[in-house]
Amino acid sequence: MTVSHHVRVHRSEENLAREDQLAFAIAEVAADPVAVEPEVVDMIINRVIDNASVAAASLTRGPATAARAQALDHPVSRGGHGSTVFGEPDDVLTSPEWAAWANGVAVRELDYHDTFLAAEYSHPGDNIPPILAVAQHAGVDGAALVRGIATGYEIQMDLVRAISLHKHKIDHVAHLGPSAAAGIGTLLGLDVETIYQAVAQALHTTTATRQSRKGEISTWKAHAPAFAGKMAVEAVDRAMRGQTSPSPIYEGEDGVIAWMLDGPDASYDVPLPAAGEPKRAILDSYTKEHSAEYQAQAWIDLARKLHNEASFALSDVESIVLHTSHHTHYVIGSGANDPQKYDPTASRETLDHSIPYIFAVALEDGGWHHVDSYTPERAGRPETVALWHKITTAEDPEWTRRYHSEDPDEKAFGGRVEITLTDGTTITDEIAVADAHPLGARPFARENYIAKFRLLAEPVLTPEEIERFLDLAQRLPDLTPAEVQELNITARAGVLASVPAPKGLF
Repeated sequence: MTVSHHVRVHRSEENLAREDQLAFAIAEVAADPVAVEPEVVDMIINRVIDNASVAAASLTRGPATAARAQALDHPVSRGGHGSTVFGEPDDVLTSPEWAAWANGVAVRELDYHDTFLAAEYSHPGDNIPPILAVAQHAGVDGAALVRGIATGYEIQMDLVRAISLHKHKIDHVAHLGPSAAAGIGTLLGLDVETIYQAVAQALHTTTATRQSRKGEISTWKAHAPAFAGKMAVEAVDRAMRGQTSPSPIYEGEDGVIAWMLDGPDASYDVPLPAAGEPKRAILDSYTKEHSAEYQAQAWIDLARKLHNEASFALSDVESIVLHTSHHTHYVIGSGANDPQKYDPTASRETLDHSIPYIFAVALEDGGWHHVDSYTPERAGRPETVALWHKITTAEDPEWTRRYHSEDPDEKAFGGRVEITLTDGTTITDEIAVADAHPLGARPFARENYIAKFRLLAEPVLTPEEIERFLDLAQRLPDLTPAEVQELNITARAGVLASVPAPKGLF
């Protein structure tokens, strides 16, 4: 059972009671010692493996290398064990906020981990790096780590269900700061008051504009959620030391809702678990088979299907229109009016958010590769550029309705393709959800997560390290504090040395 927490803006003279604030309600959920259900535990294990997969594939990429160097230029804080950094040996430690930073960038860099889409967008797996970093530093066991991760997913996804940020050009990590702080609160067994202060502080410090996902998309896209995780760790530290935060952070007349979201007359109903109710939100999220924006997943699968059917020659294509949802059209489609989405010299981050590019390459290649599909050589092929520029998107009200549907059997992230050939022939097909989606043609199960990990980790980890990590991750709820310290991936000799650490200020 869920309870609906009604949120609206309050004038200062109304003196909204702390117990009636959304941040306090979030803190109450985080402090509730409810058991984690077995199927939720299993999915948490899947996502810990999934995060390590994409982090492994990112270890030698620029953003991950820079973030790791920043983390390692800071000493281990004095108040705990320290936290590991992906790629480094277990005895190379840094303070938890910097481990959250480095590992968060590695997880997000390829845009290849889990997703949840509703009123807002999210990658709830972004909660795992900060919660894991604090778990290692604080010396807690696997059961506590599982409880913390369950809370992180629950809070972020509940906020995502109810409150749109992108409509007001606020980046979606504004829901991640509070969720990570709440998850850390659960992990450490903090009281409601302390978690309340941490949640408010984390929100206050993690609101930023969506320009990070607009136009020529920069490497900050990978850093933004890591920054939110780092701020969440610091917010919890401040709250534990008795420091207070802006209040009411959501509902105040100068607060987030009044000035960054829907304004002083706005109201929302945020669904939260009732007292004693298990945190099950993670079961509604879904991971990616392909390294691309989630709205591209189903389109890649449809392009793969059309390629395999080979019913027409790509040289005969006159135009391709992808009839799809409002989000797909305006954020990653031609409706964004970003010329960079059709530019073969655009950054990887930009190409990842160009559905015309992605559909063109997947249609030509019959699949998608997390590295090869983004190289400058691949993007610059003349025949690819020609096909790419024939592809546009169009909003279809029915696909928009299905995108926003709360019925899981109806909710869709795909659309209908209409291909017109030079002789006037029209070919149409459609797809509602990606093949890897729980309702898709081939839903991801544990063996798929493990296969994804092996595929992405093999170039950078030894076979022994791969097996060690998989064994540890699959025993997650039973891990001792010492074993939680080992929940890390260490690159094979020479891998990290092949990418010299860039020098900065620290």
